[in-house]
Amino acid sequence: MKRIAVLISNIGTGTNLQAIIDGAKSGKINAKIVAVVTDTQKALGLTRARKHHLPIKICSKKEELLLLLKKLNPDYICLAGWKQIILDEVIDAFPNRILNTHPGLIPDKIAGQVKNPDGTIALWNRGKMTGIAIQNFLDNHQTFAGCTNHFLSHEFDFGKVLGRCFEKIRVGDTIDSLYSRLKKKENALYVKVLQKLCKA
Repeated sequence: MKRIAVLISNIGTGTNLQAIIDGAKSGKINAKIVAVVTDTQKALGLTRARKHHLPIKICSKKEELLLLLKKLNPDYICLAGWKQIILDEVIDAFPNRILNTHPGLIPDKIAGQVKNPDGTIALWNRGKMTGIAIQNFLDNHQTFAGCTNHFLSHEFDFGKVLGRCFEKIRVGDTIDSLYSRLKKKENALYVKVLQKLCKA
């Protein structure tokens, strides 16, 4: 059974954390959550962690993260609304073991592109946080929004792609209406990716 640490903060609602918890409890993900790490006591996801009696660790400074993670010794680290910058030393210590979901369609190669299901060019949304990224899909009159689960790398908002999901944009969509649908697919994608990685 693999060991997972989930990193959260107060910028998310904890739905990816909940999806991972449910996936591990149901046996879909062959892993144990060894800790939920947060940089603030105000993270909404902490309510979910406490409800499921998961160990909680506080890491208020990015310089303290590496030592904490080494003590936890996880096989995989799942970023789920984590807002601290991940230092290079952490990426070096856990190569191809830190997972992130980006609110855009990351290509397989830096110079590459991703096609939407209808063949149009998808938006990477590189450097954009969730709300701005979702608005960018709408502002650019995209036919699909999407997100990418990938390994963190030294290259900003890039890394080996583990999976993508797409959501058709509807007439009259707002950030909230579009993201509420995409979010469900994002949660399912995280579970699907971890299911593959944590196979015995």
